Amino acid sequence: MAPVYIREQGAVVRRRGERLVVTRNKKQLLELPLLHVDQLILMGNVQLTSPAVAMLLQKEVDVVFLSSYGKFRGRLIHTGSKFARLRHAQLQKMSDLKVSLSIAREVVSGKLHNQLFVLQAQVKQGASPVVVQRSLSGIKRMLDQARRAKNVDSLRGYEGKAGADYWAAFQALLPDTFGFQGRKYYPPPDPVNALLSFGYSLLLKDVTAAVQVVGLDPYLGFFHTIDYGRPSLALDMMEEFRPIIVDLIVLDILQTGQMSTADFEHTRRPDQPVRLKARMMNLLIQRYEQRCGDKAPHRDAGGRTSLRRVIELQVRRLARLMLDQEQQYQPFLMKNGALS
Repeated sequence: MAPVYIREQGAVVRRRGERLVVTRNKKQLLELPLLHVDQLILMGNVQLTSPAVAMLLQKEVDVVFLSSYGKFRGRLIHTGSKFARLRHAQLQKMSDLKVSLSIAREVVSGKLHNQLFVLQAQVKQGASPVVVQRSLSGIKRMLDQARRAKNVDSLRGYEGKAGADYWAAFQALLPDTFGFQGRKYYPPPDPVNALLSFGYSLLLKDVTAAVQVVGLDPYLGFFHTIDYGRPSLALDMMEEFRPIIVDLIVLDILQTGQMSTADFEHTRRPDQPVRLKARMMNLLIQRYEQRCGDKAPHRDAGGRTSLRRVIELQVRRLARLMLDQEQQYQPFLMKNGALS
């Protein structure tokens, strides 16, 4: 089974027996046995009929809603959480400053370690601008500081400084064509940031799904601040995967010339100054799904498993910590070209 994306604006998803049928202007575009769908992603103006909703809820198919340009909007939930004991334990751990700081340290350490891996891989392939070498040194210093951080505020400061170094190196590794001047969002001002933001939205939907499957509350995190509507825990769990999934994809697309000026447009709209066109969005979705299907060794899987499964295994590691079945959260790290 694989995720199914519906991007045709004005399309309607209906139920026909145990199948999903997608139509637009009375013309059938797609017909799928529900057996072949474990996640349905609806982007933009796509309607879902009530009988289809009822069947998807009954079969517990994950239904995700994104904007037409990839911003995460929400998902269809079958019921409230049945994992009361786990969520109660999650709240207790959040109230324990020592445990909370320990988890936050590992979240940041995992992210910085994997950022280093991405840049070191570029150096091994022959890319060695001075700014990349300088950034590697800076991120290593911040990683050392993060591991010894005394509070979450200082930890956020180390993560921010490492991020400045990382994105400076990222910029140096890209062609100048697209005007990338560092990581910016709300809204993304250039094509590279638009690609990154779209990729992170795809990653967020899968991390949030894993958090909910395991039974944790996606809104109660340890590193990201808690605020109305912010899935703080899902954002925490995303951090170690951002560099090794989304950033690597975007680097490859841009370095190999797979995006051109024909793949985006400047809209002059303050809420969305740059819009990716259909070809590029389809390419990023394809590459993202391929990457999530890549196999990697993971101790908890007893061998190799897909990166999408690895995300869930990492959430389960955190859940075991909530229930005092683990002493410390261990982030997912890239090592010597392999995942562990």
